[in-house]
Order: sequence, then structure tokens, then C-alpha cells
Amino acid sequence: MSFADDSLRRRVFVFGGTSGINLGIAKSFAASGAIVAVASRNPSKVDAAVGALNELGAEALGFALDVREPEAVADAAASFADRFGAIDVVVSGAAGNFPIAASKLSPNGFKSVVDIDLIGTFHVMRGAYPHLKRPGACIINISAPQAFIPMELQVHVCAAKAGVDMITRTLAMEWGPEGIRVNSIIPGPIAGTEGMARLAPTAEAASEVIDCVPLRRMGTPEDIADVCLFLASDAARFVSGAVIPVDGGWSAAGARQRSEKRIDPDAATP
Repeated sequence: MSFADDSLRRRVFVFGGTSGINLGIAKSFAASGAIVAVASRNPSKVDAAVGALNELGAEALGFALDVREPEAVADAAASFADRFGAIDVVVSGAAGNFPIAASKLSPNGFKSVVDIDLIGTFHVMRGAYPHLKRPGACIINISAPQAFIPMELQVHVCAAKAGVDMITRTLAMEWGPEGIRVNSIIPGPIAGTEGMARLAPTAEAASEVIDCVPLRRMGTPEDIADVCLFLASDAARFVSGAVIPVDGGWSAAGARQRSEKRIDPDAATP
């Protein structure tokens, strides 16, 4: 799928877009002819991501910011829009996670994940809102299976991601009359990501995960990026308020993370 034939190149802002799944999404948009901005907390990762996008031939910008700071998010969205015009696509993918038993999870640890995953998602959507193309803008929130599959050692993430999916549905209703579409993608097990390194830290654990996937493989960042490209395209012009698992059938098969067999709760701290 490509934006090369569009009369106006898509302007895409990927929050959290400097590593893992989100960098894969940013690269796919860049390769498809989009103008891409990325943002994350680490300035060196921002610079590296912008360089990688430039190598793909894209015009790219980078912002070092924390999604927990609404003013910084709003300023970055405004700066991007001032330079390139109204934003066509916003991807909200910043996230935090660490496995820990609820009995050992501090209030600050719980709050930290909720602040990044849930409140940070709201900051991204609210900060970008004044600069979204109307009609025609698309927001894609990167959620997680913890939003609807309870997992041991993940109470903070389960709570935060369930909220993300409800924000998706709610703002699809509120902003739909303006022509703004809002959807969530729920990645399944994705190879090579920090999340899988934490939740399946051994070859045995990774094999156990694959055994739970009907397609019998882990996904790739490209698998998620392709669905983002679809949702941002005219082919998805009537898709809004959707929460879409992209997981090889993992969640449909009733998958559950047997975290107690793979993770030592005493080894993780908030």
C-alpha cells in the first residue's frame, strides 16, 4: 500500500516512534511517501529514527518529549502542523511496562504506567486535535492484549490499556461528526520488541507463546505497520471506533500469558 499517488502526501505523527513497533510504523509510512514526525523521551533515539526515515527518502522531524507533559505534546503537534499543514494521521504508541506482582507493585509504579499509557494517550489525542485535518484525519492508538485479556503480573498495564480502548471508542463518537476517525490496534506477540523480551525472556518461553498462536509464529513490526497503512488509507474510510487485534489468532484462541512460569516476580521492581 502506498500514498505515492495521493494528491497530497499524508502528514503523519508517530508518538513513541523511535523504537520497536512504533519505529516500524514510522518507517512504513515514510517508505509509502508520507511526511513523518516521531517523538520519544530519548534525544539520541529521536535523532537515530529521523536519520533512518531520511534514508528512506522521507522528509522527517523529531521531537524529544514525554507524553506525560501535555504542553510538550501540544507544542510538538503545533510545530509539525505549522511547517507542513494539518495532520492527516496520528499514531499514539508510547508505552511503559514491567512485570510485577500486584502485591509488590508500589502506588508510584502503578501510576507511572497509567500516566504513560492511558493519560499519555489522551495528551496525544488532545494535543493533536486542533491540528487534525477535517474531514479525513485518522488517529490510531497502539493498545495491547492486556486491554481485554487479564494477565498475571500486569495489573497496571491491564488497567491502562483497557482505558486506551475505551478512549478510542468514546472519541470515535465525539469526533466522528468532524470527519475524524479513531481506531485501536492490539498487537499480539511481536518478535524483537522490548515487551516480548520482558514477557518471554527465554527461548523456551518464546516457544510457548508461539504454540498459543494459531498461525504458529510471532508477528513482526511490519505486520502492525501494514494495518496502520490500511487504517490511514481511503480503503478504511468507514472504519472508526474499531479495536483490532493483529495477533495471528492468538486472542481468538483464548491465549493467556502464563507469567508465573516465566517471570520471577522478585526480579522485577517498579
